[in-house]
Order: sequence, then structure tokens, then C-alpha cells
Amino acid sequence: MKKKYCIILGDGMADEPLSELSGMTPLEAANTPNMDYIASEGAMGLLKTVPDGFTPGSDIANLSVLGYDPAICYTGRGALEAASMGISLDDDDFAYRCNLVTIKDNILEDFNAGHITSDEGALLLETLNKHLHGITCHAGISYRNLLVIPGGLGCESTPPHDITGQLIRNYLPTGPDADRLIKAMKISYEIFRDHPVNLDRIKNGMRSATSIWPWSGGKRPDIRPFKEMTGLSGGIISAVDLLNGIGIYAGMEIIKVPGATGFIDTDYQAKARYAIEALKRLDFLFIHVEAPDEAGHMGSIEEKVKAIERVDEMIGTIMKEFDGRIAVLPDHPTPIRLKTHTAEPVPFAILGKDKDITTRFSEKEGAKGIYGLIPGTGLIPLLIS
Repeated sequence: MKKKYCIILGDGMADEPLSELSGMTPLEAANTPNMDYIASEGAMGLLKTVPDGFTPGSDIANLSVLGYDPAICYTGRGALEAASMGISLDDDDFAYRCNLVTIKDNILEDFNAGHITSDEGALLLETLNKHLHGITCHAGISYRNLLVIPGGLGCESTPPHDITGQLIRNYLPTGPDADRLIKAMKISYEIFRDHPVNLDRIKNGMRSATSIWPWSGGKRPDIRPFKEMTGLSGGIISAVDLLNGIGIYAGMEIIKVPGATGFIDTDYQAKARYAIEALKRLDFLFIHVEAPDEAGHMGSIEEKVKAIERVDEMIGTIMKEFDGRIAVLPDHPTPIRLKTHTAEPVPFAILGKDKDITTRFSEKEGAKGIYGLIPGTGLIPLLIS
């Protein structure tokens, strides 16, 4: 019988020791019996998911974890998300990730506009598109949307989640597409100011979406099919367009789970149930959970610990039904202190291959594991060998 493989990735789970947790990290403070079992009965190591020279982000890190070298195939996050949103890019199209954000007194107050709903975002962008020329915004999920420039040339941009609380003038786009993008941002500010969606949100005590924020643009990438690379039929479970876009380009099955939100309120157990069914027909499954990362960006210790524990419960449900080789890891740290990503290596554990002296799943234990420090692209070969 052919061996099966499962990677469970808690986005941003890794962190730093916190005085509020008596010097423990959220992973150490959380109750994680299932991750600890994988570590104690399996083996651990550290994974360098962000190669030198790259900005730490889920795009770079998850490409690496899935075995793809960002130096070869990465063009920008926007192009990856376009595939998941069903947007076909022409060869000269440049696609940018486009957040709906809250800016107040020229300070970026909220990178997700109070987690605006998908329906609200769609209405805002529908109105905005009527006033844009040569640029089109495409509505996605919540604050996560897309902007496409035909004949775009690219620019330097900053992820809005990296600059919460900072003056935006220091982080506006620069480069060939900058003038067009900044003009679109200014138009959005005018259009959104008195839009019924925002007036209603303000009336109900919620943050308004004051403008768009385009970032991480790129052209359609060239990604080798996962089955051609590994010999395995593969699938992805994620509520995030970025991950599903990578999967589409890689020819993997995209498994949609009702109740999966890409936020801390996601339905963890629904993901587990769909994973169990998917593994009956697939050789490999990649399960991505965004919640710990969102909690890290919020700077909420309580929510991050809670999200990690819910991920662990999800893992326990899967392990009751799954008899293959399983790996667990974050993609990158999202420290509570910084509220953004860092590039430090992350702990990983594999059950069903080797056994070492590690006793629980944490950053410190990962450093003790027999696998040592390996590049992100080395995880898949290690897992399936």
C-alpha cells in the first residue's frame, strides 16, 4: 500500500519568549498534547523557510515548505492569489495584492479595515472600478483583494501588516508603477469616504475602509507540477487565496471547507473532517491554518495561545484516522512583540520516520532535534524519503 503524507502548518505559530507568559513562547504556553506527541514519538529540526535576501512572508515561506525555490519561481504575491481568485493573467499583466485598510491622520491604523466582510469589500471595489482607468480591482475574501495593471512594470511596495501605527508617507510605492498605484489609492480615499458601506460601519461602531493598499505585485509564475516533482497526488486545504493560488499553479487539488475563514474564528474541526476524507484519495495533503498569524498581527497573546490549541485539537482529530507520515510546523514566526513576520528558522516535527530526544513541540526543542537546520525546500524530500 502506497504511503501517505500530511503537512499541517500553523501560520505564524513560532514566537519569542514573553514575560507575560513567564518567559515562555505561545507554543510553550499552549496545551498541545498532539503536537507534543508528534515531537516526542518522532523527530525534530529547524527549517529555514525564508532564504537570505527575501522579505519574510507567507508567500516565500510556504513556497519553500512545498519544495519550491523562491529564487526560481517567485514573482510576487499578487500573481499567486490571482490564480485562486480565478483571474487569468496575460503575459504582460502585473497583479498586486490589494488590502482594504484604515488610515487615520496619515497613519495606517488597521491593515484589514476591522476585518471588513467580503460583501462590503465587493461593494466598495465595484464603485471604485467605475472611477479607475487602466487598472482593475477584483474583490476577494474580506480585506484581501487584487489589483491588476495590464502592461505593468512593477514597483517596490510594503505589506500593510508591517507598518501598523506608522506614517504611510514613508512606505508608499516607488518605482515604475508607483504613480498609477498612488493615484488609485487617492481616488479610493475620495470614493470610500462617504460610501454607504463605510457610513453604515461607522454608525455601528466599526472601522471604515478608508482606502486601498496595493503591494507585492508580480507576473504569472512558472511553477513545476507537484506530482511531477514528487510522484505524489497532492491537495491543499486553506482559506487563504495565496496558498490556494500556489496549489493551482502546482496542479494540486484545492479542497474548499465550509466555515474556513482565514481568521481566528475558522472552523478547525471542519478542516480536520475534510482532511480525513481527502487523504483517502490523495497521496499528500497540505493543511494551512491562518489563525495564529492573525493573532500575532493583532498582538494578542490570549488569541494566539488559543489558536495554537485549536490547531492542536484539529491535529488530534486527524491523527485518529490517519495512518501515514505527518509533519507539523509554522511557516515563519509572527512575534507578538513585533506584530509582523520575521525570518528566523522555525521548528518542525515529523512522525513516522525517525525518533530523537525531543519531548515536546517548541522552538527550543526544535533546536535539539536530529534533523538540525535545513533549508525550507528540504522538508518535502525529507518527509517522503
